[in-house]
Formats: sequence, structure tokens, C-alpha cells
Amino acid sequence: MSEKEIVVSGIRPTGNLHLGNYFGAVKNFIKMQHDTNAHFFIADYHSLTTHPTPADLHNNVRQVLAEYLACGLDPEVATIYLQSDLPETAELYLLLNMNAYLGELERTTSFKDKARQQPENVNAGLLTYPVLMAADIIIHGAKKVPVGKDQEQNLEMARKFAKRFNRMYNVDYFEEPIPYNFGEELVKIPGLDGSGKMGKSEGNGLFLIDDDKTIRKKVMKAKTDSGPTFENSEKPQEIKNLFTIANIVSSQDTVKFFDDAYNNCSIRYGDFKKQLAEDIITFNTPIREKIAAIYADEVYLSKVVKMGAEKARIGATKTIKEVREIIGFKPF
Repeated sequence: MSEKEIVVSGIRPTGNLHLGNYFGAVKNFIKMQHDTNAHFFIADYHSLTTHPTPADLHNNVRQVLAEYLACGLDPEVATIYLQSDLPETAELYLLLNMNAYLGELERTTSFKDKARQQPENVNAGLLTYPVLMAADIIIHGAKKVPVGKDQEQNLEMARKFAKRFNRMYNVDYFEEPIPYNFGEELVKIPGLDGSGKMGKSEGNGLFLIDDDKTIRKKVMKAKTDSGPTFENSEKPQEIKNLFTIANIVSSQDTVKFFDDAYNNCSIRYGDFKKQLAEDIITFNTPIREKIAAIYADEVYLSKVVKMGAEKARIGATKTIKEVREIIGFKPF
């Protein structure tokens, strides 16, 4: 095991990566794998809380794995594995559940939100989601976890479960994980609808697997206004959003050309969006082609997950053995 700080991050097998994901978390994950002892797992157990079909589950896992590998996660550097390939996680989840209490689980924001979203399927997996998340983290002795706002409370629960285990058994065994700080402000890529950031469910995203025709159609439909009426006027939010994307994918000369055109009131949004679409296509095509190639390479994907499981089990097996001894499970 490397002496570098252990950091664990779960990847949800839902939806496809978009430009916002790529320039935000994914770019930082790529850097993180070289700076830390990084463990990335595809959270396929977690996805069962929504009852996916077997075909959907497998294809979603395969797709998200191919996308992250295409973007730069390196199985030779980081530990990349499927959550379901680590049975030790399920055992630790079971053991932690014995000391997780109904009231505290029912009060978590993630459970209340999911229960509202899927009232016909409020299952035990939703309720104990924070316990499984805790097991994912502390089984590796992780010190830090990259989390978004929606997972901050669950990370606090993981700290609580680790601390509770230590207190109940009078040991100093589990780390109390804290949020991982990437050390810089995440790049936020806006959506094409003129408001907020790019998202999977908002219908405003440019996905890494989008083909040329889809990208052109999406960009041409992006929200704009009627155009500036006086020189050097403030850009409205929807126009700022397009320029933000242009600053990422277009040349400086291109951005300056259209920025000058906006400032002197000669900009033609149709021309701007056509150029922006082509620049996005130029950026996106190599990634899309690499995703398709990896997705189709069953031998390589099988090798990646097998290697990842073997690496992950080194520490996980040791953790379970020691936890069982601490609790009092001893061989006859």
C-alpha cells in the first residue's frame, strides 16, 4: 500500500458524463490519482435502490467505466473497481448497520429527498445508504473523500459511524474521514438553457458521447437574447454562459472576435453558435471515439475491473479480519 494519503471516491453508474463533469470533478480526479493513493469505485450496489433492470445495470456500469477511463483515470496508477466485486464492503456494511439507528437514518436529507422522489419505492437500501457509503470509505482507511454538497451530510454520518465503532469497542481503529479539497475552485460549466450549471437531469447538457449532429442541434437551440443595443453593454446571463463555454473550447482569437462583435453591437448569434458548435465538436470527438473504443473492448474492461478488485481487496480483507476480531468473532 502506498504511503500516500488514501482518498476514496464513488462514481454513480447513472447517466453520461457531460462537459461540466469533465472540466469539474473528472479533471480533478485525474490529478488526484497522481497526488494520493486514490480509490475509485463504481457504486453499483447503491444503484439498486432504484431497481434497475439487469441489462440497464450492466450497461450503465460498463458505460461509466469506459467514460472515466477515456477521460484519463489510469488503472495502473489508481485503484478502480466495482463496488459489487468487493464482498468485504457488504460485510462491513452489515456490521455497521447493527449500530446504526432508525431515527438518525430517517433524518438524513438524502433519505427524505429520495423518499419524496420515489414514494412507491422507499426501501431499506435508501434508508441505510449512509451506512453503505461509510463502509465504502472506512474499509480502506481513507482519510479524505471528495464530496459534493448533496453528500456532505452522509460523509458526516460516516464520521459518526467510525467514531461510534471506536467508542463501542474501546479502540482507535477507524479513521474519521474528512472532505477532500482539490485546492482550487472547480470549473463550473453552465448549461445551455441560460441558467445554473450544466446538469444530467436539466436537459441543458453537452455529453461526451454526443455525436456532431446532436451537438450542433443543442448549441443552435441554446438560449440567447435579441442582441446588444448599445456598445460595451453588460452581457445577460445566457450570453455569458455561451462565452464561458467558448473560453474553454475555442481559441483566444475566436473568443476575442465574437467578444469584440458583441461590444460593438455587430454580433450575429447564429454565427457565434455555429462556430461554438464546431469548436465543441473538435474538442469532443477524440474523447467520444476513445469512449466507444474502450466500451467495445470487453477484454480490456475485464482486465481493468479484475486488477482493481485485486488491489482493493488487499486492504479490505485486512480490515474485515481485524474488525471481526475486535467485535469478538473468533475461530474455534
